[in-house]
Amino acid sequence: MTDNTYPFDLTRRPPNFFAFGGVDRLAHVRERESWLDELLAQPETRLVPVWRSRNLFADLGNRAIPPTAGFPTVADAGRLVEMARYVVFLGDYQGIAHIGIDLSPLDEETVNLLVGKWGQFSDLREIGPLIERFEGAVMAYARGLMFWHSRHGFCGICGHQTVLAKGGHQRNCSNPDCGASHFPRTDPAVIMLVHDGDRALLGRQKIWPAGMYSTLAGFVEPGESLEEAVAREVFEEAGIEIRDVRYHSSQPWPFPCSLMLGFHAEAKSTTIKIAEDEIDDAQWFSRDEMKNFDAQGKYLPRQISISRRLIEDWLAGDA
Repeated sequence: MTDNTYPFDLTRRPPNFFAFGGVDRLAHVRERESWLDELLAQPETRLVPVWRSRNLFADLGNRAIPPTAGFPTVADAGRLVEMARYVVFLGDYQGIAHIGIDLSPLDEETVNLLVGKWGQFSDLREIGPLIERFEGAVMAYARGLMFWHSRHGFCGICGHQTVLAKGGHQRNCSNPDCGASHFPRTDPAVIMLVHDGDRALLGRQKIWPAGMYSTLAGFVEPGESLEEAVAREVFEEAGIEIRDVRYHSSQPWPFPCSLMLGFHAEAKSTTIKIAEDEIDDAQWFSRDEMKNFDAQGKYLPRQISISRRLIEDWLAGDA
């Protein structure tokens, strides 16, 4: 795809943040080992810098001006490629290649001096809801891919070093007697809003800021369907049995490497029994209570998250 059209017709709902960015990943061309070098020789190629899980912003924005991504061209910032720990092909957008570069080995003073003319590094989670869709999606993509590379420098089978391959979408074991190939990992996690008539179940973890409540969530275990994972997590954390599990939507969540799979479900039992080793509290809240959380000293998760989306769609009657 080489125009500005995002694939919004894939679902009946508007997409979540960090999804449907419109980038063409061109998986078929990654087989050519020279492809990355060819793209880096093109002056218009855009670089997507990542530094210690932070993304480069040309402008952090304010109430009047939205934030903008810092994607310098190779012509302007080609020297950054030479200093990068990892260089990976992200995809093509409107005919221009976007390449992620990981500058994490550089100390803070050095990296700030190097990128200062193009912006500053900041946490995507704090700015994501305000940034343009493509920019947010490709920044999340780069962040997740760099995290995977940073955790897979050695083969999990024989322990030898791995080397980057296929434009950064594969790592191969350097041991010829092993030769294992390793691929980017995404951890599937279910996240669900359980409802009982005009009220919904929300919980909170001990480490969260005081007053914050969100939907329940947890990782999918081996040999488990998504629906089973939803039911197990709700029962383990809150002692509630459920039925009628319905898929809502998904969200890439590279903080550090998850794919969030959102669901709505109906409560079959209503007596809460929390697992104190997993969550700090869980309560039933009515629609009116949730719409007036501020008055109760409570608040919902950040707008960037699928948990907030699940809640807001339920409040609007879409469950």
